Amino acid sequence: MRVRSGDVPAPPLAPPAPSPAGPLPERTGALLATWGAAVAGIAAARLLARADPTGLLAANLAGVAALLFIWLPDRRLRARGEDWDAYGAPRHRLADPRAWRELARGAGQGLLACAVVFPPFVGLFWLFAATLPHLPPGLAGWLAPYLGVPAFAFRLPDQLPLRVAVQLLVVALPEELFYRGWLQTSLARRAPGRGVTVLGARLGRGFLLTQALFALGHLVTLQPWRIGTFVPGLLFGWLRERSGGLAAPVVAHGLSNLLLTTLERSFYG
Repeated sequence: MRVRSGDVPAPPLAPPAPSPAGPLPERTGALLATWGAAVAGIAAARLLARADPTGLLAANLAGVAALLFIWLPDRRLRARGEDWDAYGAPRHRLADPRAWRELARGAGQGLLACAVVFPPFVGLFWLFAATLPHLPPGLAGWLAPYLGVPAFAFRLPDQLPLRVAVQLLVVALPEELFYRGWLQTSLARRAPGRGVTVLGARLGRGFLLTQALFALGHLVTLQPWRIGTFVPGLLFGWLRERSGGLAAPVVAHGLSNLLLTTLERSFYG
């Protein structure tokens, strides 16, 4: 086609914008809806357990919670074409020795954090146990389930090997996959340039919200003192960012639960 004198040639079409690398971040509303579905499912299971004459459901409530904490985010990840390795799981298959080295490195970081945090926690628990009987009964009942005057005698939990396995694999692992893996990572992606660095860990947007939801989710038991799980949640979330994976927070989470059970048995029989 010939361009006549005086005609202005049309500008070339702009090249198409490059497609984003990977799916867009999850909307905050969708994340909160999934959290709400998990908590509602656990609450429904607890109500049904009261009507179950066999007691089977009541004995397996932890398994129901584990199933919801894994299945709900996994369904969303699959719909978005993502894998768990972007949310703290090992980057290599378990048959690859590199995956086990990654897990061992994270577990070591979790053990180190426990070695630093547990001694002052034991001291604070001792002080709390000594103070609790002197508080007004109504206030004490909101702060803890413990009754009577504590008398310390070191006792390990019954069936300790089984408890270790349950706390790590049925309690800590699913909760960390859900909260520090899927939820904390997804919220941080909403604003990748925002956050603060604390002791070598970049804590992004949604860090505090994740730990608040973690604590609120524990209120499904209707025990008000469980709101205190917000504090260990800060440690687990920090370990997630500091280590880059989930092995460290899983180890710290499971051992924290075991330590608390040991202290409860040792002080209250």
